[in-house]
Amino acid sequence: MEILDTLKEVIGLVGVAIIVWGALLTLFRLIRLEFRRLKHQVIFHHREALRHSFGSYLLLALEFIIAADIIASFTHPTLEEVAFLGGIVLIRTVISYFLEKEIALYSSSEDKEE
Repeated sequence: MEILDTLKEVIGLVGVAIIVWGALLTLFRLIRLEFRRLKHQVIFHHREALRHSFGSYLLLALEFIIAADIIASFTHPTLEEVAFLGGIVLIRTVISYFLEKEIALYSSSEDKEE
């Protein structure tokens, strides 16, 4: 069981690291875009692309965090823990669904513009 606990922690930390990495990249890119905006350049499409790029990092991280939660349910299989996991997975699945839908919508609108 210690191995599963360690594995759960490592996978959860990978998910958190992906969020932090995506947030830092997004922040630096946003700052560069804002400097371009100050030079009177239109950055709307770039900012939208940046937003969707960050969304993809969040989606990837959510998958890792859900995996960690599933492993946690094996290490602590109480009814309360399983119900809690079910709620978390449901919420994260809904968030993932809408983020994926928004990213797909943005991608298809970019294809039409080209």
